[in-house]
Amino acid sequence: MTQPTVLISGAGVAGPALAHWLSGNGYRVVIVELAPGIRPGGQTVDLRGAGRGVVERMGLLDQMVDRSLPQRGIAWVRADGSRRAEMPVEAFDGNGVVSKLEILRGDLVDVLYQATKDTVEYRFDCRIEELDQNDDGVEATLSDGTTVHADLVVGADGPHSTVRRLVFGPEEQFIKPLGGYNAWFTAPDTAGLDGWYLMYQAPGGLNASLRPSHDPAIAKAGLAFRSEPLTYDRRDLNAQRQLLVDRFAGAGWHSDALLAAALEADDFYFDAFAQVHMDSWSRGRVTLCGDAGYCASPLSGMGTSLALVGTYLLAGELGPAPDGLSSEHLHGALARYDRLMRPYVDKCQDLPSGVDGYAPKSKSDIAITAQVMKWMQRWPFRSLAAKKFFTTADSIELPDYAGSLAR
Repeated sequence: MTQPTVLISGAGVAGPALAHWLSGNGYRVVIVELAPGIRPGGQTVDLRGAGRGVVERMGLLDQMVDRSLPQRGIAWVRADGSRRAEMPVEAFDGNGVVSKLEILRGDLVDVLYQATKDTVEYRFDCRIEELDQNDDGVEATLSDGTTVHADLVVGADGPHSTVRRLVFGPEEQFIKPLGGYNAWFTAPDTAGLDGWYLMYQAPGGLNASLRPSHDPAIAKAGLAFRSEPLTYDRRDLNAQRQLLVDRFAGAGWHSDALLAAALEADDFYFDAFAQVHMDSWSRGRVTLCGDAGYCASPLSGMGTSLALVGTYLLAGELGPAPDGLSSEHLHGALARYDRLMRPYVDKCQDLPSGVDGYAPKSKSDIAITAQVMKWMQRWPFRSLAAKKFFTTADSIELPDYAGSLAR
């Protein structure tokens, strides 16, 4: 039997999740990742709706729960720390802004890695540099000087995907800016979170936030601001930090402390609020999963669910490894993956308030946002708000691949 090879670029959420399904179904899976290992820490992500359902079908839900991060909810605060509004985790049956199952991104990925490391070939400090494909396969040249002949290449390498650029063209064709930028990093808990995710909004479209981590002395911090597209070097972290200083210095609440932490954080990450829109996620023997193909932006809160659901559908439609992965079999599977996944992507990328609710422009807009968050939890608005804002994660019925996907 000729064992098909799948080469995956990216060891974030989508890459190891896809590897879990494919390796269990007889595929040889190779994952290349630019980082020296699985990235630890990261911000908090949620497991809800269909994404949680996928993890349960993986048999990994109990491990995710064991490593979850209990939180009490989210509160919108004034400069002096007093609260404008609160939404406890129990709101909307645990499917509000903060869900009943929150986990640090690094912990989620590590669970996936531990479940696949013995059956999947991981190559760290490595990336794809060239792809040459024909009807029979793809020849991938890697940065370590080696080549991999693959029956399928999957770009699971984020919104700035190398695979997408090599196969589909420059990212400017597919990136849709949403009118702002955000930075994430670890910082001391200077606010006394006590399990709460605290969010401070200031006029001019500024948003500063702190949310709990496993260590009560340490918080996961965010600084975000509204802006037209900016030109900056994505490799120059100091220049990105300066963009934050220019906007948040003296902005109130714990902004100055957060700026000081951002200057020293070794996990500092900065990027635009943006989405990825593509007419097709596949070309020949190359396809895309997760943020690489359909990033909905952090404003959606749906990135993890999209990655998990997308990989489940892709693996399910590929089915058990055939004796050689023919073009006919592959192209049929990729077409079905696109057809099943696209309505869910469209739903997740539909942001009712966009950047407006996250980073309001004026004092009055900030006050109105807080009032909306309070009133949406009360009758008669609760059911309407739940349907509009907090049911997206469940807006797909997962196919039952049963015998097609191993655990």
